[in-house]
Amino acid sequence: MASSKALSIGFAGLGAMGLGMASHLVKEGHNVTGFDVYEPSLEKFKAAGGQTTTSPKDAGMAKEYFICMVANAQQAETVLFDRENGAVQALPSNSTIILCSTVPAAFLKSVQQRLNDLNRSDIFLVDSPVSGGTVRAAQGTLTILASGTEPALRQGSEVLKLLSEKLYIIPGGVGAASNVKMINQLLAGVHIAAAAEAMGLAAKAGLNTRQVYEIISGAAGNSWMFENRVPHMLDNDLTPYSALDIFVKDMGIVTSSARSHGFPLPMSATTEQLYLSASAQGFGRQDDSGIVRTFNPSAPTLVHEQAKASATKSDVITPSVTPIKISKIGFIGLGAMGVGMATSLVNANYDVCGYDVYEPSIQKFLSIGGKATSAQSPSEVANGAEILVLMVQNAVQAEDVLFGAGKAAEFLPNGSIVILNSTVSPSAVRGLSERLSSLGKNVELIDAPVSGGVLRAAQGQLTIISSGNEISLSKVRPVLAAMSGPAKNLHRIAGGVGAASSVKLINQLLAGVHIAAAAEAMAFGAKIGLNTTSLYEIIKNAAGGSWMFENRVPAMLNADWTPHSQLAIFVKDLGIVLDESKRLGYAAPLTATAHQLYLMGAAHGWSREADGGVVRVWELMAGVSVSASAVPAKKPFIPREYPKLPVNETLESLPVASNQDILKDIRVQVDSDTTPLLIALDDDPTGTQTCHDIAVLTVWDHETLCKELSTAKGGFFILTNSRALPGPEAKELISTICKNLAIAAKETNKKFQIVLRGDSTLRGHFPEEPESVEETLGKSDAWILAPFFFQGGRHTIADIHYVAEKGVLVPASQTPFAKDATFGYKSSNLRDYVLEKAGDKFTEQDIFSISIDDIRLGGPEKVAERLLAVPRGSVVIVNAAVESDMAIFAAGAIAAEQKGKKYLYRTGAAFVSSRLGIEGKAPMSAEELDMDYRSGSNSATGGFIIAGSYVPKTTAQLASLREKRGDKLHVIELDVGKLIKSDAEAARVISNAYQESSEKLRQGQDVLVMTSRNLITGSDAISSLKIGGVVAAALVDVLQNISVRPRYVIAKGGITSSDAATKGLSMKRAMILGQAAPGVPIWRCDEEGSRHTGVPYIVFPGNVGGDDTLAEVVERWAIQ
Repeated sequence: MASSKALSIGFAGLGAMGLGMASHLVKEGHNVTGFDVYEPSLEKFKAAGGQTTTSPKDAGMAKEYFICMVANAQQAETVLFDRENGAVQALPSNSTIILCSTVPAAFLKSVQQRLNDLNRSDIFLVDSPVSGGTVRAAQGTLTILASGTEPALRQGSEVLKLLSEKLYIIPGGVGAASNVKMINQLLAGVHIAAAAEAMGLAAKAGLNTRQVYEIISGAAGNSWMFENRVPHMLDNDLTPYSALDIFVKDMGIVTSSARSHGFPLPMSATTEQLYLSASAQGFGRQDDSGIVRTFNPSAPTLVHEQAKASATKSDVITPSVTPIKISKIGFIGLGAMGVGMATSLVNANYDVCGYDVYEPSIQKFLSIGGKATSAQSPSEVANGAEILVLMVQNAVQAEDVLFGAGKAAEFLPNGSIVILNSTVSPSAVRGLSERLSSLGKNVELIDAPVSGGVLRAAQGQLTIISSGNEISLSKVRPVLAAMSGPAKNLHRIAGGVGAASSVKLINQLLAGVHIAAAAEAMAFGAKIGLNTTSLYEIIKNAAGGSWMFENRVPAMLNADWTPHSQLAIFVKDLGIVLDESKRLGYAAPLTATAHQLYLMGAAHGWSREADGGVVRVWELMAGVSVSASAVPAKKPFIPREYPKLPVNETLESLPVASNQDILKDIRVQVDSDTTPLLIALDDDPTGTQTCHDIAVLTVWDHETLCKELSTAKGGFFILTNSRALPGPEAKELISTICKNLAIAAKETNKKFQIVLRGDSTLRGHFPEEPESVEETLGKSDAWILAPFFFQGGRHTIADIHYVAEKGVLVPASQTPFAKDATFGYKSSNLRDYVLEKAGDKFTEQDIFSISIDDIRLGGPEKVAERLLAVPRGSVVIVNAAVESDMAIFAAGAIAAEQKGKKYLYRTGAAFVSSRLGIEGKAPMSAEELDMDYRSGSNSATGGFIIAGSYVPKTTAQLASLREKRGDKLHVIELDVGKLIKSDAEAARVISNAYQESSEKLRQGQDVLVMTSRNLITGSDAISSLKIGGVVAAALVDVLQNISVRPRYVIAKGGITSSDAATKGLSMKRAMILGQAAPGVPIWRCDEEGSRHTGVPYIVFPGNVGGDDTLAEVVERWAIQ
C-alpha cells in the first residue's frame, strides 16, 4: 500500500527517458538521487530538483528503491555490481531494484543469481522494461511490463504505479517481462524497417509520398510505427527521438535469444541486417526512421523530396460533372469481399447483376433480395451495364473475363465504365485500359483497388484508392462511395490508370510483411513460454501493434484457418511488389523474405486457407503451437444484479447518522488561504442544484477566469455541457478548460482543485473526462466516485447505487436512466460500473470503498485514514445515504489533501455543496425572487417553460403540469419529426411557436413549449446526441425570438437548460440564488448583454422530483 511519506529512490541512467522518469518522481514529492556518466544530464536533473552523485554506489546508499534505466546489459552489470562503485553493496536490506532497461531475459536471471551469490537475497528484484517515449516518461504515463516474485512485485508496485499509465504484471518470474518486451521490439523493429522499405519504393515509383502515408494510415497496411515514424521520413527529420542504434541492440537481443532457443527468425534476421547496414553508414546516432535513406542510396532524401503538400481537394474525389444515369451495374467476382461490396451497391438502391464461377457465392448474393439479380456468364453481366465492377483474384482472371472466354468487353455498351477493384500490377492495369480503349467504344477503365477486409466490405466502408480519367472518375463517384462510405475512405491518385495500383502495392507490401512479422513474433512467444493470449492483448495496443497484427492474430490463437483472405493472395501480391521493384531497380529485402515464407506455406498446401496460417511455417519448423500456448482470456465481466429494497427500512438499518455540524468546520477550512479553490466542471447545468450564493460561468476565456479566480470565495462552477458532446470532443473541451485554468491560476497566484460534477444516475463521459484532466494537469493519487444526491433520491449503500422511487430503492441499472441511448450501463454496484466503463484501465484490486460504517462510526478521521492508505492509481467509491454522510466524507478528504494527497473527483451535486460548506435552504418564493405575482396586475407577463428532456420522469411531470393547470397553461408542442425532416420545415414550426408564445406571454398566461413525446433516436450514441442537439436548438430558437420579457424561465432537461442559458439568454456569468424545489436550482444573470436581465432562470433537471414537482412550482409562482 502507498505510504504518505516521501520515498527514497536511487536512479541510474538519466538519458532521454530516464531523465523524464526521475524528474517525474521528484515532482511527485519523492527524494531521488540520480547518477549518470554524462555531466550535462546530471545538471538537467539537478535543475529539476533532484540530487545528483557521480557513482551508483552513492546513488544507492540507504535507498528503499534503486531504478536502473541504462542503455544495455553491460552498463547495468557495471552499475549494479562494480567492485568499487556498484549500487548493490550500498543498498540496505529489503530494498528493491527495478530494472527498466531493455535487456535479455537471461541477463535478468543472471542478476538474480548474482544477488544470491553475494548473499544479497534480501534485495528484491523487479524486471520492468518500459515503453512510451520521452514525453510520457516525464508525465508518469509509461506502459510498464513487470515480473518477479510476488513479494518483489508488492514491494515495487508503488513506484511502478507512479511511473505508469498502464502496468501489466507478467507471470513467470524475472525475465518474463523482458521476454514480452523483446517480442514487442521484434515487431516494432520490423515495422520501422518495413515502413522505410515501403516509402522508399513509393518514392522510387514517383508517387506523392505524403499522400501515400495519409492513405495507408487508414488502411490495412498501417502500424503504430508506420504512423509514428513516417512523418520523420517525410520531413527528413533526423532528430534522434529514438536512435537507430537502439534497434541494432534490440534486434540483436531478439536474434541472439532465438539462436539460444534454436528458433528461426527470418524476418527479424533480415531486419537486423538492415539496421546494422544503416549503422555502418554512420546513421546509428540519428533517428531510427533514418533507415529509409539506405533504400535509395543514390537519392537518400527521395522520400522527403516526393512528399508534396497534401491537397485534400484533389485527394478526395469530388464530382465535377453530373453522374451518369445507371440502370444496371454488372459485378463479377462475388468472393469473400466481393459479395459484401455488391451488397453495398444493392443497399444503395442500384440494380446489380452478379456473377461468379462458384454457384454458392451467387446464391449468397441473391439471398439479400432487393435489386440483386444474377447472370450465367460475364458477357450477360456486361450486356447493357453502364458500370462493370471486377473484383476477381488477379490480372489473368480480369483479362479472361474481359477479352477471353468471358467476352465481357464485347458486350459492354458504348460509353460504359469498367471499375477494376482487384489488386494487380500497375503495368497490367494499364494494359487492360489500353485494350479497352482500342475497342473504339469509348469504354474507360477506373483503377480502383480496395483495402479493409471482409467486415468493412460488408459495411460499405472500404478504403478505395482510385485513378484514371478525371471525367470518368467523377461519373462513378456515387458507385465508389456506396462501397467506401465516409468521404475520407475514397481517394484519388494523380497519374492516370496504374497510379492507384501502385499505391495499393505499397499497402500490400506492408500488410504482407506485417502478417509474417506477427506470425514470427507469436510463434517465438510460444517458444519461450509466454501466454500468447496475453501477449496479443498487450502488444496490440503497444508500439509493436499493427492493423494486421490485431486482425490476424486472433485466428492464430484459435488455429482458425477459415479463408477470409487466402494465403495465395499474398503469394500473388508480394510477387507483384517484387516484380515492380525489380523493374524499378529497387531492393526490397523484407518483401522478399516474407514472400518466401508465403511460398513455403503454399508449398504445404495452404494456399486456399487463411493468410494468417503462415504461422504454421514456424510451428512446423520449431515444434511449437501458438494456439496451444494461448491461455484463454478472462471471461467477460458480468455485472452483479441486486433486488429492490424498501427505502425506510433500509435506511433505518444503517448506523445512526451524525448530527454534528460538520459543515461549520468545513467552512473554516474553505475560508483558509491554504485550501485550494474548488472548480466544479459541470457537464450540464443541473449540477448547481444543491448550492446557493455561488457563481456559474458559461465561458472560460483568460480574462473571465482571472477575474473569477481573484474574487471567488471557496470556488465556482464552469458549465461545460460536455454531456451533450461525443467522447473525443468532450475530452478536448475538458483539456482546453483545464489548460486555461492553469494559466489563469498561475497569473493570479491561486491554487485550485477540479471536481467533475456528473449525473447522479451515472450518465456521462466516464472515464474520458477524468483522463483528460489528468493528461492536462497531471496524475492524481486516486479518483473519487461519489454520485450520492439526497434531493434526487440517489443513495449509495454497500457500494450499490440506488434511485429512490415511490418508497423503493431501485438499483440504478434497473432504472430508465441506465437505458440511455448514449450513456447506458448495466451495473448498479459502483465497483462493477468502474470495470464496465474502464476495465482496460482498472482491475478489481484497484477499487476501494469508504463505507457508511467508516463515515458514521469513524468520522472524518477514519475517512482521512482510509484515503491516505489507498494505493496511487486507485478508484475510491464513496457510500452515502444522507447529506451528513457526504459532509463527513468531504471533511476527511480535505484532511487527507492537507497531508499532500491529490484527488480527482467525479461526483453528483451533493459533494460540491458539502465540500464548500454550503447549507441547504428552503425553496424560494416568488416574493424572494422579486416576481410580479400580484393578482390582476396588468403589467405581469406569463412564465415561460421549455422542455426537451425525454426521461420518463420528465414526461410524467409534463403530463401532471398540463392536467393540474388546465386552460391556465398554454401548451405548444413541437413535432420532432418535422424538426429533423428539413431546415425549411423546422423554421416554419419554430416561427409559429415563438409568435404564439409571445402573444400568450403578453396576455399574462404561462406558456409551455415542449417537444413531442415520441422519442426519436439515431442508429448509435453519436447520432442520438445529434438529434438531441437539433431538439435543443429548436427550443433555444423559440426562446431567443420571443418578443416579451417573461416573468421567469424554466428549462427542463440538461442539454435544453444549458443551451437555453448560453444561447437563448446569452448568459456568461450567473449567480445561483437557491432552489425552486429540492434539487432544482435558480440562476439569475444581471450582466449587461444578457437577454432578459434579472429574470429568474430555473434549471429543472430531467431526473429530479416527483410527478407533481414541476406543476407545484408553476402553481406556487402563478399569478393569483
